[in-house]
Amino acid sequence: MENIEIQYYKTTLGELIIGSFNDKLCLCDWKYRKGRDSVDHRIKNFLKANYLEQSSPVIEKTIFQLEEYINKKRESFSIPLILCGSEFQKSVWKELAHIPYGKTYTYLQLSKNLKNIKAIRAIASANGANAISIIIPCHRIIGSNGDLVGYAGGLATKRKLLQIESSYFQESLF
Repeated sequence: MENIEIQYYKTTLGELIIGSFNDKLCLCDWKYRKGRDSVDHRIKNFLKANYLEQSSPVIEKTIFQLEEYINKKRESFSIPLILCGSEFQKSVWKELAHIPYGKTYTYLQLSKNLKNIKAIRAIASANGANAISIIIPCHRIIGSNGDLVGYAGGLATKRKLLQIESSYFQESLF
């Protein structure tokens, strides 16, 4: 059986678990999220691999780019990804990746972009199953009324991520 290299990485936003497989990032998620076991199980099954705690060039590159992002020196990421999920989940995650830095969308906007307005709940569920946080920016999804809604890293972390990205949020979300 192959291995997924993982490292735990503490940021000012919280602790992440970062994983790489065959020179691609497959995991960048909050260590203490709800559903941690379920996400890990899905990734291990999808890749037919186990976790091995060791670094890799992809993990090092991810940490470097996350540091730049947190310090407002990076708006997009250039890390090869492997998405571990159903075709539907992958379509949602790919659409999330198109949300511009500093912008927010609602679940309704996301479902319209996916041309699947009736699947709004399934789209919200796929958003919540995202295992490549920050890089696939599920934090950019807000409620239809403008409120911050569910986030694996917690709403305080979501607020901080949006504050990093936008002067609007720095002024309005305290």
